[in-house]
Amino acid sequence: MKQKLFGAALAALMLAGVAPTAAQTKPAAKASATLGTAKIPQKVLADGKPLAAGTYTVRVSEDAVPPVVGQSADESRWVEFLQGSTVKGRELATVLSKDALKAMSKKDSSPVPSDVRVEMLKGEESILRVWINHAGVQYLIHLTVAK
Repeated sequence: MKQKLFGAALAALMLAGVAPTAAQTKPAAKASATLGTAKIPQKVLADGKPLAAGTYTVRVSEDAVPPVVGQSADESRWVEFLQGSTVKGRELATVLSKDALKAMSKKDSSPVPSDVRVEMLKGEESILRVWINHAGVQYLIHLTVAK
């Protein structure tokens, strides 16, 4: 079905005299980047749903994040927690800009590249933070500890 629609759209462009670009002639790739491995020490809530303690592969999801007034589209991304090939949970991650990282690094040192840090926030026994440095891009994931 998608191929028929794509072919019809391409034919309409050609009939209209519009030359398609390379991006218009290829379907978009849906690649997910694996960010690293996180060991979650206790049961938490991810997107409001229980996520058991365990070791998870964390990857960026293909799901779109609803727009938030005052933020650019690339400041938040859905990330998925996988065990094997099964998605066990997902949560919104904050993608830190260089300015935000500078301000934050005054309080906390950021992980080195390719590092995943899992820690309870000081004074917040109910929040577990997963901080991932993937290829120089910083991802912050905040999970609520389940009661």
